[in-house]
Formats: sequence, C-alpha cells, structure tokens
Amino acid sequence: MLNNIGLPGMAIILVVVIVLFGRGKISSIMGELGQGLTAFRRGVKQDPATDKASAA
Repeated sequence: MLNNIGLPGMAIILVVVIVLFGRGKISSIMGELGQGLTAFRRGVKQDPATDKASAA
C-alpha cells in the first residue's frame, strides 16, 4: 500500500502534519529527539570500565 508514495504524497503528508501540530510543536519535538540521540551516542561511546568504577 505504501510502496507507491512519491514526492507529491510525502509533501501532502508533511503539510497535513504541519497543519495539525504547528511549527513550534514540531521543532520542539525534533529538538528533544536530537538531544536524546546525542545522549544515546554518548552512552554508547562510554567505556564500560568507567561505568563499573563509577557505580561502585
């Protein structure tokens, strides 16, 4: 069903989402998503040895 969504279909979906939620809400959600991804990447890069030392 979703195999044939092209650029015009995606544009219509984007417009509907912007109308429903508003630009301010969407930008705040994207900002929180970015912060979450950054925190996740920091957590993945941490050395497991430092986690054990800080937990003890």
